Amino acid sequence: MATKSRLLLTTGDPDGIGWEVTAKALESVGPSPGTQFFFYRSTKAASARPALPKSFKHLTVSSLEEAATVAFDPKLAVEIRNAKSPAYWVDEAATACFQSQFSGLVTAPLSKTSIIAAGFKDIGHTEILARVSGVRDLFMGFAGTKFNVVLMGGHEPLRTAASSFSEEKMVKALRAANQFRLSLPAAVRARPMAVVGLNPHAGEEGLLGGEEKWMRKVIDKLSGELGEIAGPLVPDAAFLPHNWKRYSVYLCPYHDQGLIPFKMVHGFRGGVHLTLGLPFVRTSVDHGTAKELFGKNKAEAGSMKDAIQTAMRLCKAKTAGQEKTK
Repeated sequence: MATKSRLLLTTGDPDGIGWEVTAKALESVGPSPGTQFFFYRSTKAASARPALPKSFKHLTVSSLEEAATVAFDPKLAVEIRNAKSPAYWVDEAATACFQSQFSGLVTAPLSKTSIIAAGFKDIGHTEILARVSGVRDLFMGFAGTKFNVVLMGGHEPLRTAASSFSEEKMVKALRAANQFRLSLPAAVRARPMAVVGLNPHAGEEGLLGGEEKWMRKVIDKLSGELGEIAGPLVPDAAFLPHNWKRYSVYLCPYHDQGLIPFKMVHGFRGGVHLTLGLPFVRTSVDHGTAKELFGKNKAEAGSMKDAIQTAMRLCKAKTAGQEKTK
């Protein structure tokens, strides 16, 4: 039976590059059998370049409720155009995916200040998704052409990152990272996962912190369940190029420890952000709003293209898996 996926795309801040990278990515991907695209666009960005993708037929509606009634047609891209805050788009799109009205969600960059200005208490996409889904332990994963990363910590100040780091969180993060590993190409998922140390020099045998001692115990405990796990690795050497092909996934204790090397290597040209632990598919770009490029038609759309194609692949695999269990 042919799978049918209905993907929702949010285009982020109206004065950022979200619309531009979405339009370019859709034009590059083109109509695909089995997938229909629905995308939000603000009235402010309606005249911004580039124009709507020419490879699709188009239908403009004013609400998600109206979009949900559109008959399935992979050649038809449905635009949801309204003046709501992009934070509300994410909230209602995630709710629709959680309720199985749509198959998955792909998000363009959305600033934290925009979310707060809309009246939300959530500090980012991940926090909105956690609230909507009711899943407390969500983890950010990043798939790249060179290496892959999972973050144990979310959007929190560095001063609290270490205090929120625990054995319980590490166990949950390792299991989420393993599910991520299993979704990767065969050659990559055959490699061991690697845990990056929290402290400089991975604690230097306790001289620079004691966290690595219990981290090793967790690694040893879960190796039987999840397969070989390396680490804790010395953080300042973990991401050297000769290590990229040694590991399937790097698991990092806090946000910037994993994202600084990932973004430096993958940038705007590639790299996909995935939310691990959700009951539905969500992918995103791995970069920010780049508001200085708004309206200039100069933004790289590689990351958004990868995010869309990854969501398509994951939705197809999920649907196929559900069909097998019926």
